Amino acid sequence: MTKSKIEIPKLAQKFMLPTSHYDLDKAVFVEDFISALKHTKAEWKGQSFVLLPWQAEIIKTVFGVIGGDGYRQFRSCYIEIGKKNGKTMLAAALALYLLIGDKEEGAEIYSCAADRGQASLIYREAAIMAKNCPALAKRIKVIDSQKRIVYSKTNSFYQVLSSEGYSKHGINPQAVLYDETHVADREMFRVMTHGSSDARRQPLHLFITTAGNNIHSVGYELHQKALDIRDGRKIDSSFLPILYTAEPEDDWTKPETWAKANPSMGVTIPEDSLRRACDSAKQNPTEENSFKQLRLCLWTEQAIRWMPMHIWDECAFPVDEEKLLGKICYAGLDLSSTNDITALVLVFPPNTDCDRFQVIPYFWLPEDNIPLRVRRDSVPYDIWQQQGLFNVTEGNVIHYEYIWNFIERLAAKYNIAEVAFDRFMAAQITQHLENMGLLPVPFGQGFVSMNEPTKELMRLTLSKKIAHGGNPVLRWMANNICIQSDSTSGEARGMDDAGNIKPSKAKSGEKIDGIVSLIMALGRAMVHDDKSKEYDGAGVIWI
Repeated sequence: MTKSKIEIPKLAQKFMLPTSHYDLDKAVFVEDFISALKHTKAEWKGQSFVLLPWQAEIIKTVFGVIGGDGYRQFRSCYIEIGKKNGKTMLAAALALYLLIGDKEEGAEIYSCAADRGQASLIYREAAIMAKNCPALAKRIKVIDSQKRIVYSKTNSFYQVLSSEGYSKHGINPQAVLYDETHVADREMFRVMTHGSSDARRQPLHLFITTAGNNIHSVGYELHQKALDIRDGRKIDSSFLPILYTAEPEDDWTKPETWAKANPSMGVTIPEDSLRRACDSAKQNPTEENSFKQLRLCLWTEQAIRWMPMHIWDECAFPVDEEKLLGKICYAGLDLSSTNDITALVLVFPPNTDCDRFQVIPYFWLPEDNIPLRVRRDSVPYDIWQQQGLFNVTEGNVIHYEYIWNFIERLAAKYNIAEVAFDRFMAAQITQHLENMGLLPVPFGQGFVSMNEPTKELMRLTLSKKIAHGGNPVLRWMANNICIQSDSTSGEARGMDDAGNIKPSKAKSGEKIDGIVSLIMALGRAMVHDDKSKEYDGAGVIWI
């Protein structure tokens, strides 16, 4: 067949290099291998694995596009797609092909995920398919106790790995199939994707995932890279971006929007099942983000959002610290346990130079804990430290003396009228602050103390009467915040009939220390404004 008669997939046409060519025989060989396998579940159990159009296009592109060196052009393939579209079955079939059909001597094929249960999903499908295929069953050995499949002819194996039990040594993958990269462990991801040595001429990294809700994760970095390559902002000829996603501006309740993220709709996913899930999300706000994330592949920044981040970002007005020297301000101090984040936030009421509340935050972590926290939390503490956004104290615990000295230096620059703090450490904090000549104010963390300043923070944000300078750490914490209500009425939005709310560290999951400090400082500023009205403006409006 001449090249002119070969129908090259549109996906391949878009990302092929001029020096690459399309090898139909290689693409068809992989298709034929997969079609010899059988489905393992539901009404398709026992039927031949016939690739759906979107699956076939991916297979033909990944394995049919050959670079100028004679090997596959694409070494990484990122697939973002709604759940229940058959991604696990496709990955399992590819795991078997890469183990046997790729004809790589000593191949090491790994399926990886954040936990062993998730990592085993691909293996279970692959093991069943292998056992049910006579041609494969007599050539390979399935070792369920080790989650391992061995192909002795080429001394190759397929192995399950998770972040709970992977090894950093001796990894030389021919292929890595990473499931749900939106929750990938950063260190494991680094080890596995950088483990292919020069001895592998055409390794393959297959990343297949739904969207996530952590924009500081390695999964989001992959998502952004895929978008940039797809839209031409970046160039990486070895990376194939495939994104079945809705757009943020799409009407999420429409079937045409569902189809964008669910190419299997009407086949493996009945449209009615998506309609039922959508209807449920309409009735329950807690399910809306989940529907958008898992069904429409829209990255959401938290499970239940309290702070409208697009408006928070509009409050990133610059804060001129020089103009604030000597100005009255109120401080909120969230003094952490010895190995956690400590936050101090200064709030400057409106003055003749600025009609907004101005915010200056400070944060501390023990220096030795930062690498561990980056790996564990997938939060770029190390980058923030390099950017000067985090202060560190030596060792693996917070040295409070360092913080007292820092506050004392701040007090020489600014007129800190009061320092509000969580009263659980009242004796220790009071003594240190009084020794500096500062006025310590114990601040309760319950509804009585936190309700009004919490809602005032929202009012100031919505009216754009707060300036936070766009600090990335404070933004991350604002995005993390979830609200607790003192009754079950309206609990989904953190509000009850009486309007009593407060930030909840337990519900928020990720850190909100800076926002708690901001609320405490704002609370003290509100008290003094209510008493003296020293600044111009409409005053405090209670919601």
